[in-house]
Amino acid sequence: MGVDDVGFACAQDYQSPKSYEITKLLPEAKSIIVLAFKPLSSCESPSMSAAQNGYLDLGSFARSASYRISRFLERNYKAKIATMPIAYPFEIHNDRKALADFSQRHAAVAAGLGSFGRHNLVIHPQFGTRVIFTSIITNLTLQPSPKCEDFCTQCNLCVENCPARALDEAGKTDIRKCLGHSQPYGLIADITFQLQQLGRSPEEQKQMLMDEQYARLRQAAHLGNQYMCFNCLKSCPIGLA
Repeated sequence: MGVDDVGFACAQDYQSPKSYEITKLLPEAKSIIVLAFKPLSSCESPSMSAAQNGYLDLGSFARSASYRISRFLERNYKAKIATMPIAYPFEIHNDRKALADFSQRHAAVAAGLGSFGRHNLVIHPQFGTRVIFTSIITNLTLQPSPKCEDFCTQCNLCVENCPARALDEAGKTDIRKCLGHSQPYGLIADITFQLQQLGRSPEEQKQMLMDEQYARLRQAAHLGNQYMCFNCLKSCPIGLA
């Protein structure tokens, strides 16, 4: 399947303070299976397009592996399953802003696949922060994995290397600052561009549509979840040896 690591958690051990209760996602939930995938080295390329392509490939691969495992469990064990995406899609409500329905990070920690670092990412015992997770919620009763120790050394390199200053407050990521810098062609940038077109002359609007900013916005809208900064991940020294 290509899964690099796997962990198991009891449904009640999943404690994400801002996400939905797990029973909203699967009323019969008893266990969570968390799959870990290590990115290829291309994901740390100095070329943002190469790094993006690496993560897009990994995301597709991880979704496929999660789905194949879920089909196996349903067919062979008559299990009920809810697969949780890496990021999108999620319900969108004004009061929840950009919060996902399910936290892969909290699921990974509950399943013994790592601990939280100062950057609020999960540090895997072998891969460090260079890892992504997908989760499968099921009604099967599975033996939970032992929890991990705290791997963060509090070196503060992630904080010092965050160009958006989104990690200044311990235990919190300023989402607005983070997304504003790491997703410069995301939804907020798209809305800003559209608003700038209002009141412009037809010739000015045409020039805006020929601008490279518009092309980047369209590309991001097609690809989805396009990050342009990985400093917090790349600056973490754990797992590099």
